[in-house]
Amino acid sequence: MNFPVWFLPETGGGLLIAIMAVTHVFVSHFAVGGGLYLVMTEHKARRENDDQLLEFVKKHAKFFMLLTMVFGGVTGVGIWFTIGLIQPDATSKLIHTFVFGWAAEWVWFLVEIIALIIYYYKFDSMDERTHLKVGWIYFAAAWLSLFLINGIIGFMLTPGEWVNNHQFFSGFFNPTFWPSLWFRFAISTLLAGVFAFFTTAFIDVEAFRLKMTRYSSLWCLLSLVVVIPTGYWYLQVLPSGPQEILSASPTIKAMVKLGAFSAAGFIVFLTLFTLIKPRWHNLVTAVLVAVCAFGMMGSFEWIREADRRPFVIREMLYSNGIPVDQVEQLSEGFLAQSKWSAIKVIDADNVQQAGAELFKLQCYACHTLDGINNDIRSRTATINFNGMVKYLGTMHQRRPFMPPFVGNELEKKALASYLVGTLHGKETHVFDEPELTINLGQKMLEDECTVCHGVDLVMDWGEFLSAEEVRSGLLNLSQIDSSMDDFSGTPEELAAVVATIKGQVAPAAPTELSGKSLLEEECSMCHGTDIIYDWAAPLSPDEVRHGLLTLSQIDSSMEDFSGTPQELAALVTALKGMMAQPSVSAQAILDDECSMCHSADLVIEWAAALNREEINHGLKHLSEINSSMDDFTGRDDDLEALTDYLVNSAKGGTQ
Repeated sequence: MNFPVWFLPETGGGLLIAIMAVTHVFVSHFAVGGGLYLVMTEHKARRENDDQLLEFVKKHAKFFMLLTMVFGGVTGVGIWFTIGLIQPDATSKLIHTFVFGWAAEWVWFLVEIIALIIYYYKFDSMDERTHLKVGWIYFAAAWLSLFLINGIIGFMLTPGEWVNNHQFFSGFFNPTFWPSLWFRFAISTLLAGVFAFFTTAFIDVEAFRLKMTRYSSLWCLLSLVVVIPTGYWYLQVLPSGPQEILSASPTIKAMVKLGAFSAAGFIVFLTLFTLIKPRWHNLVTAVLVAVCAFGMMGSFEWIREADRRPFVIREMLYSNGIPVDQVEQLSEGFLAQSKWSAIKVIDADNVQQAGAELFKLQCYACHTLDGINNDIRSRTATINFNGMVKYLGTMHQRRPFMPPFVGNELEKKALASYLVGTLHGKETHVFDEPELTINLGQKMLEDECTVCHGVDLVMDWGEFLSAEEVRSGLLNLSQIDSSMDDFSGTPEELAAVVATIKGQVAPAAPTELSGKSLLEEECSMCHGTDIIYDWAAPLSPDEVRHGLLTLSQIDSSMEDFSGTPQELAALVTALKGMMAQPSVSAQAILDDECSMCHSADLVIEWAAALNREEINHGLKHLSEINSSMDDFTGRDDDLEALTDYLVNSAKGGTQ
């Protein structure tokens, strides 16, 4: 919000940083472990007076220097270039917080460059003892660079006590510092063996090539022994535990799979092509092993970055550059306080342009426009305007890895108007509410469900369920999928949605207000409504319904509820905060279902000798009472209404 946005709609800044960073990290870790590989192998060659091995070290040193100093240096500059343009707020924060740490790292990097140049170009002319010292100096400088960078990037994920005291060492020696340091060092030594396979592939003498292939394989295997426990240690100290990480965002799940397949491939290729059958080792197998190692490293870095979400610096700065401590202030009017926003005041003429500005400032950090990574157009294809407005207000709760929307209500509608209207050409209404041209159930489906999936998917889900099962499912969506919220609309809205899903006419459900009115009218003469609520609290809706119909059994001074089934359902709704049973003419059901064979009085007389559960069971199993009768096959809510009607009409029996 304090800097202009480098807008690359089809590429996305996040993907650009990821490509540059993972490539650089892959090579820079080799710069650390490879230094140890060089000096240890040289020491072995001089101890054994092995000129052939010494010549190998010299050739590998040239490959090492070109890859780490030239390519690694260029990609390192590329990282600063990309993060400075794409995440300027975070870059500024890291520089100001760790300025002396960065300065020290650049000093050690300069030492690396000088030591490596001397190491290679003085390989034959410098005395053995001094040359080995230069190699050790290079390795020490490279390891100290890793030490310093590790503390700073670890701070972004786990700032620790720095949040409270703002002290350099509290942020540097953060909770993930030590496990991350040793895990990265183990990865570095593993990569030293991986890259050595390239130099080994060009050895002409077969016996020596086999010897060096096994030697580099041993480096990789010994490193793996350290990588596994340090990696496990690192997982344990992450802000999200291992189980949460595995069940987090779809991006993390995909990267976990990539990492697992890459690790499996790495182990297979390593053991088969370089250890068991070293004769099979060549440039192709070296590339295969390196690709698998790159997949392992890349997935680790991606998961680590993704675990920071919704932050770029945890607890301080959201991934879109909005400081956490300024959210409340900016929510009063985001565009007016954003230095680089082209629009400060929203009106009917610029509302979608304002939405485009909000997209760039708040969404573009993670989403692209028609790009390959988190394409916002495909992600919003099924959502209508009302659904988008609601989603923007709750997306941080629904998807904790996404930052909250920051802005006032008008700005929220402007962003929804851009995402729905500009990108998809759908109807929007930022300033005026349109007349509803669709029924309530259809409207609720589009508003509530299209955020994540299309209406057709919901209709397919409900096709083979009963109305009661659909109602129960909507009230317990979180049990179907933990990423969904239970339906929280009014009883009328729930009834309308159920009716729409089942292809029925939406019933006119009694409102909660009518239930409260009945409470006041029926109960306040003897006791307050609070007593009724306390009584109903531990009971299920069916138990509340049964209790209201049998009040005289609870207290002989009370009369059983004698209102209509609709009023009974409204009372249950008011007491349990759940959906009222649909308004159904139970008398009409009784006439339609029973009058062809016997009168309604006969049915009521039969019901008088039974309790509610027995009546309900009997209606569902009429063929067992008389083989000439058919079991009740109507809707579940019709069955409940008929049961209530018979219970209410059968006074004088056991009720």
